[in-house]
Amino acid sequence: MSGLMAHRVTRTLGGRLVLDGVTIAPEPGATVGVLGPNGSGKSTLLRVLAGVLAPTSGVVTLDGEPLDDVGRRTLARRVAVVEQQADTQVPLTVLDVVRLGRIPHRRAWSPASAEDEAAVWAALEHTGLAGKAHRRWQTLSGGERQRAQIARALAQRPRELLLDEPTNHLDIQHQFELLDLLAGLPVTTVVALHDLNLAAMYCDRIVVLDTGSVVAAGPPGEVLTEELIARVYGVAAEVTRQPEGYPHVRFVRGPVRPERRRCRPRRRATS
Repeated sequence: MSGLMAHRVTRTLGGRLVLDGVTIAPEPGATVGVLGPNGSGKSTLLRVLAGVLAPTSGVVTLDGEPLDDVGRRTLARRVAVVEQQADTQVPLTVLDVVRLGRIPHRRAWSPASAEDEAAVWAALEHTGLAGKAHRRWQTLSGGERQRAQIARALAQRPRELLLDEPTNHLDIQHQFELLDLLAGLPVTTVVALHDLNLAAMYCDRIVVLDTGSVVAAGPPGEVLTEELIARVYGVAAEVTRQPEGYPHVRFVRGPVRPERRRCRPRRRATS
């Protein structure tokens, strides 16, 4: 199968089972949202997909080939990662940061090529940062830093993009701007999110993790139900359908309905 996928991946950290038999196979060009409470395994799953962590069991493949056989440079060219937060005390400009995305395409100590610079400036234009290319990183707002990190990822010209809660610490306006940007990218995107409504609006499919297992996967309208939200998040909610077709979640104060229970692992759930 083409693209990036994980098949029955398990990962143990410090003797604790963090991922338990997770399978995820994003369709090329789709945006897949990974949801779940804190500690459900979202960040670990992204790190395993990126090849940063090796699975304890199971396999992650790229175009059907195990990541161990792909090679680090090939993987770095194909798959770009945007972490929750990035910071540095080094006096870098936005242009410096975005140029880091071309490292996988260059030989050691070789100067940037015309193709490298074209990719960098195209990424800056795409993220609306061309006019701020020479601004110091430390002077940027949180939203601008996130866009710069996405520009760095785009400069890699990847086919798969992995993002770990990119809307964290952003105000509503910048959350929408960021997700509008991601939705328009010609890449396969896997994004961990906390906000269920943002996931419903922007994701083609959703994978819900609970205690390391996939407990639901599919289109937002099928996955985001009142019963699932109560079981996984322990809160009561009302789910209605928006005129645009996607579900809208409204949380309800008061006791959970039905009684919360931890979801049992579903061994063969796929996205």
